[in-house]
Amino acid sequence: MKTNINIIETIAALASEAESNWLVEQKTLTGKALALSFVKVPRFISKINIESGEFSGWTLDQLVRVDIVTQLDEANVTALFETAEMQEAVALTRSLPYLPNPSSFLLRATDAVRSNMGPVFDAIAFGNTYPKDYFNEAAWNQLVLKCIFNDKAIHQIIGLDERANQALADTLSDFAHERWSAGRRVPSQVWRLVPRFINESLRSDIEKLALSKNPRDVVAASLVKQEVQNPGSTHGLWQELEEPEPIYIV
Repeated sequence: MKTNINIIETIAALASEAESNWLVEQKTLTGKALALSFVKVPRFISKINIESGEFSGWTLDQLVRVDIVTQLDEANVTALFETAEMQEAVALTRSLPYLPNPSSFLLRATDAVRSNMGPVFDAIAFGNTYPKDYFNEAAWNQLVLKCIFNDKAIHQIIGLDERANQALADTLSDFAHERWSAGRRVPSQVWRLVPRFINESLRSDIEKLALSKNPRDVVAASLVKQEVQNPGSTHGLWQELEEPEPIYIV
């Protein structure tokens, strides 16, 4: 479980006096009454964007909802998940690392990976520590591959390099072959997942990549080779290959 002290401090810095007073009043409630406050948040809290810090990219109303949900017991959190509309589901998904018992909500997290609602998927995939800390290898690979298959930028996945694995690298090779056969390319930064698991097939892929007419691919091939020879030497260099695809903002 992540501490929620930063949640409280960020809300205090951004909320108006009226918003702060409303939240204080709601947090005197418990059970279903407090769960209802979660639903009411947009009526009393603004959607001001949070521009920096741990919650950069969130809105104030989302953060207040997370603050409230962390005060609820498991039964009431579960009830909110079962009835959530999209924006509520985004806030609930973002709250997962901050809940008192995060592992109890593993199924909810993997459901978010399978979600057809882009903002809900993005809430679990990007800037969320829950998958890194609680997903097994299969669930982790499903999340990363869904991003890749849908051409979503992967650099915002927390733990991307740390959780890289052989099965993911091999699947990436198969995916690249399919893309190349169809005359399409693979986002260059995806190849950062390969160096620790290089084998004959992947080495052949990197040689093909080095001959690409796309300069990003050529750089990616060079970085893979450098990382294979000197592990850790490319840390921070992959960011220049960040793909420009936007993520959903609710």
